[in-house]
Amino acid sequence: MSVELPEYYFRVRENGAFVFRVDTENRQRRIELDQIANVNIRNGEIKPHGDRKLSDQDMAAIRDWMDDRRDLLAARDIDDIHRAIDHMNLTTHWANSRASDEQLEEVTDALLLAMHDLRTVLVRKKADRLMKANAAKE
Repeated sequence: MSVELPEYYFRVRENGAFVFRVDTENRQRRIELDQIANVNIRNGEIKPHGDRKLSDQDMAAIRDWMDDRRDLLAARDIDDIHRAIDHMNLTTHWANSRASDEQLEEVTDALLLAMHDLRTVLVRKKADRLMKANAAKE
């Protein structure tokens, strides 16, 4: 464990985090986590915990964490999509080379519907982008 602990700890939850101030300046030299706020990434809300008043330093640290967290989640989203493309390619190879008739029967309809749905959305979104680009040129 490093000697220097961060001033704040963010306990991540699905839509944000609980924010704690890290305290080691006590008689027992124990690490204490003092909750100071709740953060909602989706709507940007920062709620002080209890009757707390958040300092400018607290708010700056929380906003920095929120910006970093949004960037991390966006990077994970695109990475997940790239992984999905890899899985689609692996699924194609599996269906073509190793899948039994029974296995194909089990998954074909679900795969076809999912691919049809995805294709429909992608084509519509691509058409929207092309129409916007053409409108911007005019």
